[in-house]
Amino acid sequence: MSAVIAERKTPYELLLELPEHVVGEIINGQLYTQPRPAAPHALACASLEIDIGSAYHKGRGGPGGWWIIVEPEIHFVRDTEVLVPDLAGWRRERLPCMMGDHRFEVVPDWVCEILSPSTARDDRVTKMPVYARYGVPYLWLVDPLARTLEAFALEQGRWVVVGLYGDQAEANIPPFQEIALQLADLWAEV
Repeated sequence: MSAVIAERKTPYELLLELPEHVVGEIINGQLYTQPRPAAPHALACASLEIDIGSAYHKGRGGPGGWWIIVEPEIHFVRDTEVLVPDLAGWRRERLPCMMGDHRFEVVPDWVCEILSPSTARDDRVTKMPVYARYGVPYLWLVDPLARTLEAFALEQGRWVVVGLYGDQAEANIPPFQEIALQLADLWAEV
């Protein structure tokens, strides 16, 4: 009689096996999954990428000096604390060049989570403390259905609200205050 030993997979091995239509993250050692986002979420993300990316990533109509990346796989602790924000940005003096693979191991200077009904609680309750623990200086929460943008800065390990935006036509929001974001561009007509 021979014993069969079941091979246990690590959360990162399970993350790598997820189908393409599923986003996976490892938070506090646990694998979290969610489907790809709906249209309002995608529109808000694309609008922010275009506006912030043009001004800060490309330096068109803004100061440049940043990398702005959609859905980067951020490894705060290699393969055991892996988050995928909707958008993230790094000042180029901290990340002078892009890595050769999909892993980002330098803490970003800014992250943006676009909330959806299925992810809002995890973005606030589970992910925000992780971003604070690893020292991400700025965090935005964008809710395309409620038509709000909440901006936070990390001060002494705690998130402090630096701005709440909704009905304004435009806003200059840290860390990208040199440009005026057209907030209506973030909200889809549903």
